[in-house]
Formats: sequence, structure tokens, C-alpha cells
Amino acid sequence: MTPDLDPSTVVVHAGRPERVPNAPVGESPVFSSTYVAGGDRGYGRFGNDAWTALEETLGALEGGRALTFASGMAAAAALIDLIPVGGRVVAPQHAYSGVLALLDQQAATGRLKVDRVDIADTDAAVQAVDGADMLWIESPTNPAMEVADIPALAAAGRAAGATVVVDNTFATPLLQQPLRLGADVVMHSATKFIAGHSDVLLGAVVTADDDLWSAIDLRRRSLGAVPGPMEAWLALRGLRTLALRLERAQSNAAFLAERLRAHPRVSRVRYPGLPDDPGHDRAAAQMSGFGAILAFELGGDATGAQKVCESTKLWVHATSLGGVESMLERRRRWPIEVPTIPEDLIRLSVGIEHPDDLWADLEQALNAGI
Repeated sequence: MTPDLDPSTVVVHAGRPERVPNAPVGESPVFSSTYVAGGDRGYGRFGNDAWTALEETLGALEGGRALTFASGMAAAAALIDLIPVGGRVVAPQHAYSGVLALLDQQAATGRLKVDRVDIADTDAAVQAVDGADMLWIESPTNPAMEVADIPALAAAGRAAGATVVVDNTFATPLLQQPLRLGADVVMHSATKFIAGHSDVLLGAVVTADDDLWSAIDLRRRSLGAVPGPMEAWLALRGLRTLALRLERAQSNAAFLAERLRAHPRVSRVRYPGLPDDPGHDRAAAQMSGFGAILAFELGGDATGAQKVCESTKLWVHATSLGGVESMLERRRRWPIEVPTIPEDLIRLSVGIEHPDDLWADLEQALNAGI
């Protein structure tokens, strides 16, 4: 791809078949576990045309080479497996609960050591990374919406000899490119915004380091956490419209953040797009937009927060995010969510519906408890 293209153009045109007469415009899924000998593919666990097209597109967006996995957790597990036995990882105190739970499981067996930090506290994170093997960054964090100083943390992590990983699921490659900010590896739960239609489980890893890419590829081959061809093709098809979906969802999120801030039941809105949000200036400096995820709190009323989630008619009460439909949930309903997340925090994944309809539904759910 031409290097000066806007990401919204790259997301449409990267990973396409060669333009020759009678060629298809888009890649198709290949349903085969076995290949005739003599080529470089060898076996279905080692490659697939749909994977390749998706990986080429994600690599072009993030500025590296991509590998896709059966899920976001499979991608995370492959990266955590890079940590040597007895090694140490510095991770955010608030991040996707599945990743934090996996790190805790590994620590409980003695496989590795984990230090949790407030990832928005740059000085504390820099101090903790000294002697670490991996620095795991999530920005904005799930579900606290904290924003990390990726350039500063990446520089400190690499200077300390740590592999710097950034979970870019919330921001997507259209709003933030961590490799260009100094990270070694970027990962995505491609289930979310990348696929975008709540019908695929998929993960992805991107790096510009060939040795790291080979090490991660070896783990994908050995552990077998490979995506199916149909899932990869569906994610690629969803990815083509990411710019349009994200533009609408992000606009909706900004609108809802302002409305929620003015509602009498809401005690706090967490969204870096708000000028008074603690992460606003940092997000404005390293992101090209503030995203479509936000969270709000109801002044400690956990019962009321759960009731709000159960009272919406348009919003879907569900645990995922990044789909075209708007979803919400009280994150502490999950036992593995960290206890420092407020009991009354509701995370919103804002979709592409009309903003007035989304607000009307939220408002009636909020007003029901007054």
C-alpha cells in the first residue's frame, strides 16, 4: 500500500487479491485442512488465504506484521508465553479481566511474577518496569477508561529490556498505532471492533520485529490456537467498514457522555473525550479520536446500576463490546473483575444507532430508579 494513504482508505484496500483479469475483488475463505506437498503452506494449522488477507490488512494499519488467533485470549496467552519461567511482568491494575486472571493463574503456579500498577501513573509504572521481562499496557483501560502515556512507558520498558505489549482493542488501529509510539507488540481482541458484528471470536497480534514475529508464530503453530477460515473471512469483511462504524459510534459516545454527565443520578462519567477527564490531554496527544467506549457510575448504588442494565429496551445487556449494536453491563457482576472497579460502574459499548434513540432508552432506565 502507498504509505501516505489515510487509515480509513488502507482498511478498505489492504489485503486484496492482485488486480488481474477475472480475479475476485476480495479474498474468499478456503476450507481445507490439508495442502498438496511442494509449497510453503504445508498444513492447515500453518496458514490460510483468509488469515493472510486479514493479517496483511491489520499489519498495514498497525505498521508491522500480524498473526491472527482463535480468540483475543489465545493471542494474549501466546504473548504471555514469551515471558521466561520465573520472569516478571508489569501489568495494569485495571485491564481486561481475562488477561489479569490468566496472569494471576500463572503467578499462582510459580510460572511468573506479576506486579500491578496504575498504568496512568507514569512514574510508578516506569519505576516498576526496572528488571521486568514484559510490560503489559492497556490504553484506554477496560473498564476504568484510564489512559497510559504509551510513548513514555514504551521507552522506559525497552530501555529496561522488557518486551512492551499494548492491548489496542478499545482504540483500534484507526485511532491509535502503538508500534509507532514505541511498543514492541500490539494485540487486539478482534472479536470486538475489528470484526464488529458480534458474530466472531478472533484475536490478533502485530509486531515490526521479525524475531518476535517468529517466536509468536511458533507458539501459534505449537499451541494450535488458530482461527478458522470462516472466522478470519468474517473479521476481514467486518474490518472493511471499521472507519464508518467507528465514526458513527464515536460521535454517539461523545453525545452520550455529555448527556450522562448532566443526569442527576450519574456521579461520574469516564470518557477521555470529555475535556475534564483525567486522560483527556494524553489521549488527545496520542490518539486521533476518543473511541466508542465509556463508563459511568451511580454514586455507589450497585443495585441501581444493575437495575439500569436490566431495564433498557434498545441497549443489549451483554458482556462484549465493539459491535454495531449498543451494549451495556455492570462489570462487577463478574467475580473475576478486580475489586478496585466500583460496584456501580456501568460500561457502555456504543453502537451505530441514532443517538437520540440511545439516549431515550438510557434515560428511561435511569429515571426508573429516581
